[in-house]
Amino acid sequence: QIQLIESGGGLVQAGGSLRLSCAASGRAFDTYTLGWFRQAPGRERDFVASVSYSGGGAYYADSVKGRFTISRDNSKNAAYLQMNSLKPEDTAVYFCGISNSWPGAEFRSWGPGTQVTVSS
Repeated sequence: QIQLIESGGGLVQAGGSLRLSCAASGRAFDTYTLGWFRQAPGRERDFVASVSYSGGGAYYADSVKGRFTISRDNSKNAAYLQMNSLKPEDTAVYFCGISNSWPGAEFRSWGPGTQVTVSS
């Protein structure tokens, strides 16, 4: 069973950058699609980006295309979300999860999340 832990969040000014990490423990991490989601106060958890099991494919929400880059390193059981040109509306708790399908559905095994706050 895969367990995930997110890290790398923080407070940044608009226009700045952050790199989030998702560390996985357990077996067969490299067989799952990995997705990043975010949840702002009072809102549902929204899809941000996903990366295929091999890292060869990536899929993004329109709101982050051209600003965020998802990647993974299966040798380290880890995935990343590079966030550039951050906007105040990117403020949320960010979560990673896994899926058996591509580009991903029914994600599960959520970590506790990492807070990203973008000040204007």
